[in-house]
Amino acid sequence: MNHVSSQAYEVALLRSQLQGIAEEMGRVLARSAFSPNITERLDFSCALFGAHGELLAQAAHIPVHLGSLPDLLTSIHSRPQKPGHCWIANSPYHGGTHLPDLTLVKPIFQARELIGYAAARAHHSDVGGMTAGSMPNSQEVFQEGLIIPPLLLLRQGKATDLWHLLLSNVRTPTEREGDLRAQLAACSLGEKRFADLHPRKSLLELLLQAGEQQMAALLEPMGERVVEAEEFLDWGEQMLPLKAVLSLQNGHVNVDLRDSPDALAAPINATRAITCAAAYFPFFCLAQAMQGHVVVNAGSLRRLNVLTRPGSLLEAQSPFPVCAGNVETSQRVCDLVWRALAQLYPALVPAQSACTMNNLTIGNAHLHPPFTYYETCGGGHGASSQGAGASGQQIAMTNTRNTPAEILETYYPLRLWRYQIRQHSGGEGLHPGGDGVTREIELLTRAQVSLLASRRKLAATGLAGGLAGQTGQDLADGQILAPPWSGWLQAGTRLVLHTPGGGGWGSAS
Repeated sequence: MNHVSSQAYEVALLRSQLQGIAEEMGRVLARSAFSPNITERLDFSCALFGAHGELLAQAAHIPVHLGSLPDLLTSIHSRPQKPGHCWIANSPYHGGTHLPDLTLVKPIFQARELIGYAAARAHHSDVGGMTAGSMPNSQEVFQEGLIIPPLLLLRQGKATDLWHLLLSNVRTPTEREGDLRAQLAACSLGEKRFADLHPRKSLLELLLQAGEQQMAALLEPMGERVVEAEEFLDWGEQMLPLKAVLSLQNGHVNVDLRDSPDALAAPINATRAITCAAAYFPFFCLAQAMQGHVVVNAGSLRRLNVLTRPGSLLEAQSPFPVCAGNVETSQRVCDLVWRALAQLYPALVPAQSACTMNNLTIGNAHLHPPFTYYETCGGGHGASSQGAGASGQQIAMTNTRNTPAEILETYYPLRLWRYQIRQHSGGEGLHPGGDGVTREIELLTRAQVSLLASRRKLAATGLAGGLAGQTGQDLADGQILAPPWSGWLQAGTRLVLHTPGGGGWGSAS
């Protein structure tokens, strides 16, 4: 084996080892947590970072989590680090997404030398705020829950008073503490595995170079190009215009998203970290499709530059709320970038997908014990030149599962009456779009309910002559609910979510 092939083998092996550590961290988290949102829906993400806070490897978890973590690590890395420290944060303005996503980060030392970081981000089903589940139809961020900038949860191995502060501001403290300890266990495992591996700095740089080279191989054949795309985000009765300008040159791309509306007094705003994560995702998908694998690390990001405007819908600043920006606006930014990339890679880009997370939270803090339930519901994928779109799946920026009926009815005062494919909701075409789902849940107690969703006015469009999918619709005892919606509903109420279908590809005639 010559030197070049030996080196490539070492890099490939290291990439697999680091990704394996991140995956093992996720296994520990899922098996140790208390809430079904983590143990069943797998609404969490784990990653490893280098000594300077650069992304080295991530597990195949939640794209909107992972793409935004580097901004948080930049903030944490600038602070003094010591063995035994563990940081916690959820602040949207320090690389966070929305407040329910609590992130734990442990610095990793080898002989008192800082060599990296282990991070675990998980969606907690309540972090305080004005409604159970902390996903309200808010007008300012303070209504969404407790805001935590990067602070020490453990100082040299000992718990700080922040534990007590956090657990005193949530509706389900026992569950929250169990989930936090599971995150801590995941980070501790990542810390140990990475310290044992202790890869050479020169090899880590080669790993980052491999990520950059893969992205360069995707972008360089396009030469110098400028493409534009427009998209709308339907939020209640509002149609919010979004525009992207992609400029490619020398294997680099600028994704200019500055032409977006100003931030609103509504939870639909996105932080810059969310917007960047959503803009990155289509490029990684294309790299996977063209090369059979994808390398996601700080090297990959050297070729991608996202431009946003402070104070806009896509770079919101305090006190604008953001809880739906993470789950809805991220999806539409992804759609927007896909629409632009369809002009460059027409054979690979599919028709539009449902691209809404159909967020449902239900809870009651006055019960004994209290409960908070959070669920995202899948929809239909867009069809492509390769075939029909998949039905009833989580799409794009989310990669979670559903809560199984048995778990739902065991843990919560809820009954699941229907969970089925929403037949014929995908757009027609040579290759039809995937269908959405219908999910019907009965409240067995009076509860506070919030529903945040889009694609209720604007359907997922088809491509190459394919037709649009159906929009979503939500009902409470047969009466239409128009998201964003929050309120109290009585025991016996039946909620029905009909999620959107994906667009079709190609003319069926």
